[in-house]
Amino acid sequence: MSNSLVTTDIFVNNNKIGIMRVGNVDYISLTDIAKVFNSMEPSFTIKNWLRKFSTIKYIGLWEELHNNNFNLVEYDQIKNSCKNNSFVITPTKWKNLTNAIGIIPSLGKYSKGTYAHPDIAFEFASWLSPEFKLYLK
Repeated sequence: MSNSLVTTDIFVNNNKIGIMRVGNVDYISLTDIAKVFNSMEPSFTIKNWLRKFSTIKYIGLWEELHNNNFNLVEYDQIKNSCKNNSFVITPTKWKNLTNAIGIIPSLGKYSKGTYAHPDIAFEFASWLSPEFKLYLK
């Protein structure tokens, strides 16, 4: 899969944001967006967003609408678990448990971070800063 991916950058308010072409869609780097607001630990910002019930419902509905292989059984378990204060989920765990396609995490020494379909990336950006989202769009 990584052989077919093309990456580039855009600048939003003087902040470099990575773009990764997946098929015919430009996925946007959640990691780079998070770095604008938390340069030291952007992955924590992404995990905090994923902990929210409203986020899980949004990305779950997005997957139901766009992904025929979305694992609804796992999604229901995650949706029920995220109501607990102890709930934590990473982008990788979300993808692995649910067969998600809207969020693409990358791991390893040369990781470029977590990317998301524009619908999801704009939702994340809006959660961080509605102003930033409007510049991103």
